[in-house]
Amino acid sequence: MSQNSTQSLKQLTQNNYYTHETDWQYMSFSLYKDFKKCEAAALAKLKENWQPTSNPVPLLVGNYVHSYFESQKSHESFIAENESAMMSNRGKSKGQLKAPFKVADSMIDALKDDYFFRQAYLPGDKEKIVTGEINGVVWKGKIDSLNLDAGYFCDLKTVDDINKKHWNTDLGRYTNFIFDRGYHLQMAIYKELIKQTFGIECEPLIFAVSKQDPPAKLAIDFTDTESLSYMSFALQELEDNQKHILDVMHGEIKPKRCEKCEYCRQTAMLSGFTHASEIELG
Repeated sequence: MSQNSTQSLKQLTQNNYYTHETDWQYMSFSLYKDFKKCEAAALAKLKENWQPTSNPVPLLVGNYVHSYFESQKSHESFIAENESAMMSNRGKSKGQLKAPFKVADSMIDALKDDYFFRQAYLPGDKEKIVTGEINGVVWKGKIDSLNLDAGYFCDLKTVDDINKKHWNTDLGRYTNFIFDRGYHLQMAIYKELIKQTFGIECEPLIFAVSKQDPPAKLAIDFTDTESLSYMSFALQELEDNQKHILDVMHGEIKPKRCEKCEYCRQTAMLSGFTHASEIELG
């Protein structure tokens, strides 16, 4: 069952892609991830009843790097729109880029000086919007660099440390940032949406660059058996979960609280006692 008829769907543009208005009509990887983390927080954010107060700098750094490789115009526009957050306004460094954005410049340098990256990433169409249906649910995606002629697409990821291990509770073990953050699912979704939008099967590639000094970089594919298996399993899990998420979004099911995130801490009310021996560990 589709959440909206195709006649009522708002056409996606670069200006409205990230709005809550289109989030109500199109499922996306980021929205799906929000609901998987905490349904109550995701719904409150979607209804614009609450906004997280987390540090915006990591997101700005990522967008700063992305905008550079999108186009000169996009990069200049991003800097103009976010200058106050990026520039120091006190002390000896007044008028200069803050430290995280100096690191971002070194991340850009690490990539733009790399021949392999330039050959793969630069030729593609940037920020290409794709749509489609996955098991009857309408989805949207935005591709960092899409090369239909060569049959592949690229996603650019900025990470703190490419080789850092992450404990994943769903897997019950340590894993790398790709599988911990669900990027294998994101690539599976984008591959399907590209196929539905353009009728072409494209292979996913990720270019990762770290926020270390100097930055590390890695070109990642998903052609091995284990990666393909993870992608297939994650896509099947998504198909099993998405109807529940839509029911939560449209008020048919009460959202579950995780009782650990920023929203749940902020809105929690005591209702009884917990045994000392049963306090949950993070």
